Amino acid sequence: MDTAIYRLDDYCLTDAVSEADREKLKKAAEILAGGGLVAFPTETVYGLGGNALNPESSRRIYAAKGRPSDNPLIVHIADIGDLGPLVSNIPESARRLAERFWPGPMTMVFKKSGLVPKETTGGLDTIAVRFPVHPVAMELIRLAGVPVAAPSANLSGRPSTTTAEHCIEDLSGRIDAIVDGGGAEIGVESTIIDVSGPVPQLLRPGAVTKEMIEDTLGIVLPEDPAIKGPLAPGVRPKAPGMKYRHYAPKAPLQLVVGRDGYTGVAAAAAELLRSKLKAGFRPALLCTPECLEEMKTLDSFSEKDIIIRLAGSRANRQQTAHDLFEMLRELDETEAEYIVAEGCPEDQLGQAIMNRLKKAAAWQILYV
Repeated sequence: MDTAIYRLDDYCLTDAVSEADREKLKKAAEILAGGGLVAFPTETVYGLGGNALNPESSRRIYAAKGRPSDNPLIVHIADIGDLGPLVSNIPESARRLAERFWPGPMTMVFKKSGLVPKETTGGLDTIAVRFPVHPVAMELIRLAGVPVAAPSANLSGRPSTTTAEHCIEDLSGRIDAIVDGGGAEIGVESTIIDVSGPVPQLLRPGAVTKEMIEDTLGIVLPEDPAIKGPLAPGVRPKAPGMKYRHYAPKAPLQLVVGRDGYTGVAAAAAELLRSKLKAGFRPALLCTPECLEEMKTLDSFSEKDIIIRLAGSRANRQQTAHDLFEMLRELDETEAEYIVAEGCPEDQLGQAIMNRLKKAAAWQILYV
């Protein structure tokens, strides 16, 4: 299959889409409406879109990604009025969350209506819905005239895509088109909140933080156990990213986490790297500049023969989230045989960063 590339002239995340770019998006929208697959930018990561109401489109998404078919897809809309036909009811909690956070990087899980095929929901009677704020995503969905099912535009299990180049690397020849709208602004996938039950529940942390949601709803938000550890065998995932191997680089990744902030993390990471070098591995380090500077003061650490990638800083978690998947993909292009990654405290955006790192590490975590 030949994959068309539509490169937009204007990558601005705040202004309306230009007329020249709209003409390119019309071609991509026609593909979506006709049952084809299109990768496109959102404010979080790139999504792989298909007509959410077409069972065959959803089957094609699973096939293109190599994704298990019980892993539900997120349905994207371009207007709050598009929500009603997709769900059986809209709880008051959902109305309050939508008023504050939509459009934006938050997904809500509702009881689905009969309009939505179970191929899109992974066989569940619930549907995950998001209203993205990215102007290219909104315009593409409007032009397609259908709700768009769009998981992250990567091969299943790999780090999510934050640029069109990543999409080309993973999906060229497997899908119909890719819309190049520049780099994703946030860099980690949307927050997912289940509002289908009596009490809203956090299924996946993201840029809309647990603290922000609790402030909006005036409750202590329960968390699904899959945030803290692997989903139990035989349990059907309620939302994307809960059950299967996700975000993983090619080399094994060991996550180092401080029980008291960052205390001891640099020393433990340096010792891990030293031991892997001694064992004949080519190790890599994924950390903040602050961690690297601490490691340089240690006798057990030498930069020689270690591949180093820096992501954000301890003071700027937004930049760490933005850089995370790109750095993991960069490490895939190196000779790294083992990766040591610095963790961070799990408050605010740190919870989303750690959720992705824990899954990238397949829950191999060293606490110090």
